[in-house]
Amino acid sequence: QVQLVESGGGLVQPGGSLRLSCAASGNMFSIKNMAWYRQAPGKQREMVATIARTGSTNVADSVKDRFTISRGNAQNTVYLQMNSLKPEDTAVYYCNAEDRFRNIAYWGQGAQVTVSS
Repeated sequence: QVQLVESGGGLVQPGGSLRLSCAASGNMFSIKNMAWYRQAPGKQREMVATIARTGSTNVADSVKDRFTISRGNAQNTVYLQMNSLKPEDTAVYYCNAEDRFRNIAYWGQGAQVTVSS
């Protein structure tokens, strides 16, 4: 069992920055990958960035020049640094963890990010 809690969302002006945090607890040994997803109003949920246990990362083309995924030294916290934010980045951002042994995923409750003047 793994629990994920996002934090760091809020309202930011276009061009600003936010740093989202995902605090994981439980059996981290069972986790293969972690990721950030987002879902904007009226749109399909999309993957934003992923990070593997090895530390390898991938970022979606739509945000690859502006967003960075990383993890803390204890590897129980994953961050999403978001720079040069645009109004189209407005969405609920969800932390995700993929189980190494079972075909299941864990999800946080989501963090609202609103980019507006």
